[in-house]
Amino acid sequence: MQKITIIGGGNLGTAIAEGLIKSRFCKPADIIVTKRNTATLTALAKKGVQVTSDNNAAVKQSELVILAIKPFQVSEVLSGLKKDLNSKHTLVSVVTGVTINDIESILNKKLPVCRAMPNTAIAIQESMTCLGFSNATEAQIGYVTNLFNVLGKVAVIDEKLMDAATVLGACGTAFAMRYIRANIQGGIEIGFDSKTANLIAAQTVRGAAELLLQNGTHPEQEIDKVTTPKGCTIAGLNEMEHQGFSSSLIKGISTSYNKITKARD
Repeated sequence: MQKITIIGGGNLGTAIAEGLIKSRFCKPADIIVTKRNTATLTALAKKGVQVTSDNNAAVKQSELVILAIKPFQVSEVLSGLKKDLNSKHTLVSVVTGVTINDIESILNKKLPVCRAMPNTAIAIQESMTCLGFSNATEAQIGYVTNLFNVLGKVAVIDEKLMDAATVLGACGTAFAMRYIRANIQGGIEIGFDSKTANLIAAQTVRGAAELLLQNGTHPEQEIDKVTTPKGCTIAGLNEMEHQGFSSSLIKGISTSYNKITKARD
């Protein structure tokens, strides 16, 4: 079993550590989490995780290093770790907007590097995480993929699609939440109290998603199962489409993607 160092004990770093412990992917003692103020990591320490403010010492003790810091900290932190990162390490970055090329330029050395894009559901082990690799062996790709699989679902993609993955998988959480919110508002309008409407809307979306994931079906196949001739479902769907439901969602995704790519340019 590899020792895992998580550089950055913020919300994302601690969520990854908690998920690895809950899933029994590794022993708590095989995880090291670093943060300047280790007092905030007391809960992890009580579970057996090693906590430290010394990034270099943590890296020396591990084989897998997960970078979970703010984008503006990357250059300083990696420059400080450059001498301690070597061929025994696999470096995984969950830092938004930082490319593998950015990392390699700072390190000025070739290491197995993975860029990972999880979403906020990683906190409950239900993330959709996209992974892109450079200089990694099949064994290293397999290990990192297995690690994120215990934190949700994984797709290994070409890194050039990572901006698109951010929109679909990370921004997509907000898009889905907005749909659920609208569903709740509609539910209240037709007679439910907000708590009950929230439960029905959230569980219905959860169930719909599970049908696609477990059955491997296309959404239209599942839609056909609940749309009967002259029924209420098709009437509602058609009205939503008349109001631009699908086209507005597609346009929103496209707009978010253009925002990311223009910012990078």
